[in-house]
Amino acid sequence: MARRYDCSDATDRATGLREAASAVRRGELVVLPTDTVYGIGADAFSAEAVGDLLEAKGRGRGMPSPVLVGSPNTLHGLVTDFSELAWELVDAFWPGALTLVARHQPSLTWDLGETGGTVAVRMPLHPVAIELLTDVGPMAVSSANLTGHPSPQDCDAAQEMLGDAVSVYLDGGPTPAAVPSSIVDVTGKVPVLLREGALGADELRKVVPELKVAN
Repeated sequence: MARRYDCSDATDRATGLREAASAVRRGELVVLPTDTVYGIGADAFSAEAVGDLLEAKGRGRGMPSPVLVGSPNTLHGLVTDFSELAWELVDAFWPGALTLVARHQPSLTWDLGETGGTVAVRMPLHPVAIELLTDVGPMAVSSANLTGHPSPQDCDAAQEMLGDAVSVYLDGGPTPAAVPSSIVDVTGKVPVLLREGALGADELRKVVPELKVAN
């Protein structure tokens, strides 16, 4: 039976975050608010939990899960060949609606799906998400919807779709917008905008003028 906690209430929020962290450590799924849409999350280093996440969404391994982190410092243990331009994007837009596709450390024992040796990573600008991520570490997090359905902007919509596949729901109220994060590939010498979301190419080029836009 799924449990749901109202994060606008200080006591419920503290209990919910504690229960969510325990659930993640047990390999279970949680739903959490972010600055874009609600996400369904699992321990990034539990292949079984990530598999459950993809299954709950009705999503195949060909669409691997992104990873959310609670601090830019976490990147040092996750990625390799991270350029100065990539760090400039982190400094300018994290926490926020920017996902970076980077090469992950080859020593990492995780299975996010068919990633081709890369990871899509982001630090969300939401206090509930950051607090949970700071506690449990990197989480595989994807939008909390069934594949093909709209991404949820509130906890009700997420729970209606995912039901008891999720152990803990953290209700942080409506998210600011349904616009997804922008995705920039930083695996090469020049960053490439793969998906324009909350951040447009012009805004990104204020920091990285060299930015290219994928065809």
